[in-house]
Amino acid sequence: MLLYITLGTNDLARARPFYDAVLAELGLSCREADENEFGYAAEGDDRCRLWVTKPYDTRPATIGNGSMVALVAETRSAVDAFHRAGLAHGGTDEGAPGLRPYHPHFYACYVRDPDGNKLSAVCERPE
Repeated sequence: MLLYITLGTNDLARARPFYDAVLAELGLSCREADENEFGYAAEGDDRCRLWVTKPYDTRPATIGNGSMVALVAETRSAVDAFHRAGLAHGGTDEGAPGLRPYHPHFYACYVRDPDGNKLSAVCERPE
């Protein structure tokens, strides 16, 4: 359903280490980068599906209240690693890894990137 997602940043140099660290835990790597944006893709995907960018209109990037990007994690340990990497690279905690009430195997964590964008890593497999 989704083609790609963009998240705004006011400081690409600060955002890049955060995203490199957290997305590596989910098997994603930076495939394209320039002075305005950088994009991530999974191994074998020829298209970047998540972009971090300076806003095109040149106004400051802001967060969306109620907005969040949820990313698939193959294992619960990947969710844990995503959360640790986020906090170690300038992110803030919005919910420690653990089971959530959405269904019996919904294991998730929540972090905010250095610009305040909310991200979640979710594993829906039993472990």
